[in-house]
Amino acid sequence: MKEINVAVIGSGSTYCPELVDGFIKARDSLKLKKISFMDIDERKRTIVGNLCVRMLKKAEIDCEVLLTDDLDAALQGADFVVTQIRVGKLPARYLDETIPLKYDLIGQETTGIGGFFKALRTVPVMKNICERIEAICPDAWLINFTNPSGIITEFVLNHTNVKNIGLCNVPINMIDDTKEISGEDSELTYVGLNHLSWITSVKKDGKELLPDMIKTGFSPKVMENIKDDGFSLETLAAINAIPSSYLQYYYCRAAKLDHLKSDEKSRAQVCMEIEEQLLEMYSDEELVVKPALLDKRGGHKYSLAAVSLIDSIANDKNDVHVVNIKNGDTLPFMDKDDVVEIAAVIGKDGAKPVPVEEINNRHVVGLMRIVKDYEKYAVEAALTGSDTAALNALLVHPLVGDWEKAQRCFEEMKEAHKEFLPQFFNK
Repeated sequence: MKEINVAVIGSGSTYCPELVDGFIKARDSLKLKKISFMDIDERKRTIVGNLCVRMLKKAEIDCEVLLTDDLDAALQGADFVVTQIRVGKLPARYLDETIPLKYDLIGQETTGIGGFFKALRTVPVMKNICERIEAICPDAWLINFTNPSGIITEFVLNHTNVKNIGLCNVPINMIDDTKEISGEDSELTYVGLNHLSWITSVKKDGKELLPDMIKTGFSPKVMENIKDDGFSLETLAAINAIPSSYLQYYYCRAAKLDHLKSDEKSRAQVCMEIEEQLLEMYSDEELVVKPALLDKRGGHKYSLAAVSLIDSIANDKNDVHVVNIKNGDTLPFMDKDDVVEIAAVIGKDGAKPVPVEEINNRHVVGLMRIVKDYEKYAVEAALTGSDTAALNALLVHPLVGDWEKAQRCFEEMKEAHKEFLPQFFNK
């Protein structure tokens, strides 16, 4: 059994009990020696942290616990650092979702111009966290759940020396849903970028099942935070792949925009309500388990993805996970340093990509390459405060692309988020 010290940065997140539940369930292979809960929001850090402490106590997990707003204190002695931060909190997300609608642009947390501004706010904060990791616990592994996860991992792996693997709960849900139909022993090829991914092959006993699955209209369950518009049989046949639910923003663009404009409440407002309900529940000193309401926040199997990845590194399991890592030579149509979302063997030395058969799907290749260019521009803009890089990112992104809309919306959102964008204003 491996003893580990864990630092959770952004521990005021109402997802945090889900993570702790994962560690409790993994107690036979992972022993928590110390867990540090760090957050700058005192109220949420205290309420969520106290529930986590009660959960550990109930499970008879004997470990040192630290609740703090001091990043350096939280990182002391850490073997693993889990980041789940939200710069500007849910009010900033509300702006990301609603301002773009004025310009007939989709406002969403992780993609389009909304996700772009989340990246602009988040990369500088992650840069500071990485600098402190390098100074205090340079051997620690950074497991990042902070969205937009692909862009954050693109930044960390190409601009810092931190050992980092990016993670999302979309792949584990997609794969599990697909194997419910194709069988646990089926072999899947999963490829893409974070929130831009497909299953391009489903084989069993050497037979390709994908065409028949497409004919039935199969697609994985939609994430809790996405309104389901479904994928038509014609769409699936045209792209010849099983898309993740986030591709609905690309393939069902008009419907998504209509929903966002007509919904009484934005997803951010719904999340604010759920969060307050959860915090009220968490405040009950009799509560010692994560409540079912937590699944409504959209983090299904989050703890399984995170804790099993940490378990694989700590115990050198060399099993396979779908993660965000550098491409290397895995996908010849992407650059070696491009961060992609693919299957990898995970052990004590990190992630080793699983070889992928040639992807003969121009649709998948084309979208991956253009959105990767957007992500690179986004990282450049976040680091430099360059309006030119920012506008290039928006012109490249398939969900924006229009110069007048991009420029006007960019200027309004930049001003609205001014407090969290010093790189654009302190020149």
